[in-house]
Amino acid sequence: MINKNNNRVYKMHVKVGDQVSVIAGKDKGKTGEVTKIFKKKHQIIVQGINLKIKHIKPSRENESGQIQQKEFPIDSSNVMLYSNKSKISSKVEIFIEENTGQKLRRLKKNQEILK
Repeated sequence: MINKNNNRVYKMHVKVGDQVSVIAGKDKGKTGEVTKIFKKKHQIIVQGINLKIKHIKPSRENESGQIQQKEFPIDSSNVMLYSNKSKISSKVEIFIEENTGQKLRRLKKNQEILK
């Protein structure tokens, strides 16, 4: 039986400010920066990706309606972390630095450490 009131918070492989590359969907191959994360829905908003047009009705008599282009969320499984230096997308791995014992993230393909 499926619980409709699922308050599960999903673990995400991306953080706000990360550069990502879209690997599935209509914007496949495009890159952008993560601006917002929805952990309960497992979705993210990427700058310049999944743009849709939204029509807004006028709220008062004297105002005119608007047409806005807005970024909508996409599933986080459809993106991969992207390196601007080497221009590749890669999976992420978490490792513990030997000197400080601090947990850090790095790309698997080129071992580039992420902020």
